[in-house]
Amino acid sequence: MKARWHWILLPSLLLSLGLLLASQIAFLRGGFFRDLRLGRMGTDFTLANYERFFTDPLYLDSLLLTVRLSLTVALLTLLVGFPIAYVLARLKSRWTLVLLAGIIAASFITIVIKVLGLIIIFSSGGFLNRFLMWTGIVSSPIAIVGNPGGVVIGLMHFTMGFSILLLYSVVQTIPRSLEEAAEIHGAPRWRVFARVILPLSLPGLVVTGLIVFNLCMGAFTSAALIGGGKVYTLPVLIQQTVINQTRYGMGATISAVLMLVTLAINGLSVLAMSKLDKRRSAVA
Repeated sequence: MKARWHWILLPSLLLSLGLLLASQIAFLRGGFFRDLRLGRMGTDFTLANYERFFTDPLYLDSLLLTVRLSLTVALLTLLVGFPIAYVLARLKSRWTLVLLAGIIAASFITIVIKVLGLIIIFSSGGFLNRFLMWTGIVSSPIAIVGNPGGVVIGLMHFTMGFSILLLYSVVQTIPRSLEEAAEIHGAPRWRVFARVILPLSLPGLVVTGLIVFNLCMGAFTSAALIGGGKVYTLPVLIQQTVINQTRYGMGATISAVLMLVTLAINGLSVLAMSKLDKRRSAVA
């Protein structure tokens, strides 16, 4: 008798959806009611919170900063992660599995420990800064706490291992014989990359970039710890609004805007990829 797994999984699916949707709807609904301080909200439906968000420079600057940092991290992670993933995918050595196991193990380390490690490494008395100053590469210690550059480093540390694993699986789907055929016909290595590897990897690169972007848009720990209270991304602003100021309505509004902007950027990226794919199919 064939097992009907969909019926077995249905209760857990409904429970998960119910918990997810109920909590989200209840929270987002709060954005349409005015804050009365001390965690209390009014009973009249209003758009005052959204009006304040889009007229207050604090919230708009925070939104732009969050998007800019997330895009920067996504691009830098792809630039750094793809060569590593490519080498691992093409490496004919038993050490490949060891290296992949190391990346997976590192991915399980909590972000708090990773961030604290970065803060120690980049501290003014840390070995990295002491080495750089001893060699004369820099004249003063490199600081990562309290500036957007440090938050970018922290977010890259958070997403790098995950992205390398995704890109490794992307490169594995590209037959090595295609590269060898291009090289046999005289194509230099850079042309093989531009005409074979990059086009075939493009969908995977876009998906990985979007996943990293989404993770960064909602990342709180790196921005809070490395930002040192000076880098106000939207997740940090949500935490301060809800926890410190107990303004649940405004916190719900900021969360809704963050979610909608993230969904819009993802939708536009998928639309652009679809049009590019149709154009490539028409040319082919």
